[in-house]
Amino acid sequence: MRKRSTLKILLGAVLALTLSVNVKAAEMDATSKASFDIVMAFMGAVGSGDMDTVKSLMADDMVWHNEGDSNMPWIGPWNGKEEILKFLPIFGENFQTTAWENTDAFASGDTVAVFGKMNGITTHSGKEIGDFTFALRAKVSDGKLVLWNWFEDSYAVSQAYNAK
Repeated sequence: MRKRSTLKILLGAVLALTLSVNVKAAEMDATSKASFDIVMAFMGAVGSGDMDTVKSLMADDMVWHNEGDSNMPWIGPWNGKEEILKFLPIFGENFQTTAWENTDAFASGDTVAVFGKMNGITTHSGKEIGDFTFALRAKVSDGKLVLWNWFEDSYAVSQAYNAK
């Protein structure tokens, strides 16, 4: 009987969370919702390697900015669609994502913030980084991404990349 009660409470909590997420999405204004959808579509396309969608969502003057150890070949800024499209394969060759979870995301007008945790292996050293958190600040203009500002535990990533 106790298992059944626990299951009912758990299912109720899941339903409540699902409904609250849907309510918040419904409350988002049209500009915020459109920006949010573009960022999520871009993130999914990059993750799956769908380069046609990636290209279609980028403004010609988009900036992709990563801070960190300049020894790592994916640290930028990368300015302009053409330069970013050259950078993405370099990143893919040097970093293998092994875990990814978006934990929070929201939008306000043209700005979207995504927070999460991830793990990966740098192919340069073959070392696993370990679980770390990330944050993303993205901006959308006229239905295209104009800024992808990535924040991560660059120290942990650098340590793994430069490991012997």
